[in-house]
Amino acid sequence: MLAERLPGILPPLTRQESLEVTAVHSVGGILPPGEPLVRRAPYCAPHHSATMQSLVGGGNGLPRPGAVSLAHRGVLFLDEAPEFSGKALDALRQPLESGHVVIARAAGVVRLPARFLLALAANPCPCGRHTLYGAGCECPASVIRRYQARLSGPLLDRVDLRVEVEPVTRSDLLGQGGRGETTATVAARVHEARTRAAARLSDTPGR
Repeated sequence: MLAERLPGILPPLTRQESLEVTAVHSVGGILPPGEPLVRRAPYCAPHHSATMQSLVGGGNGLPRPGAVSLAHRGVLFLDEAPEFSGKALDALRQPLESGHVVIARAAGVVRLPARFLLALAANPCPCGRHTLYGAGCECPASVIRRYQARLSGPLLDRVDLRVEVEPVTRSDLLGQGGRGETTATVAARVHEARTRAAARLSDTPGR
């Protein structure tokens, strides 16, 4: 639920970003009918059974864009991240580093943009109860270590922020009127912060 809200608080795409996203979605055949230009940050959440080709792109014949390119200028969310194959997860390292992906096939070589915000969600063990007090996790220590090791060190090095999420009680949800800030309120604050950052970096090569 939290991950799905991320595109709503990101600023609208600039015209150049809209053109980039629209081009990728057009090549991928997922451009919404009646929308010649994508103006909002895309959101892509592939199932954990997704193959490496569906994540980074590929296929028979002319390569097609994968999830990393379909999430360009937006959010790529991997739920149950340790359930993805190790090869598929490690294939994310290069586009995270460079902002693009190069796919070579017999029909030719394609360079696709892949600058996205990566969000991962993972349980601490296969049953999901390892860190919960009194929850009754029965996973052996070796199984827990093997499960957590599916997220490799080099991939986790590229994750800047990690948050441990504990269960929320009903009283917590209903506290203070049971409502948090609206998406529009948070989006306005994010836009203001990014505007200040852009002004601060205006005389530098950074963005």
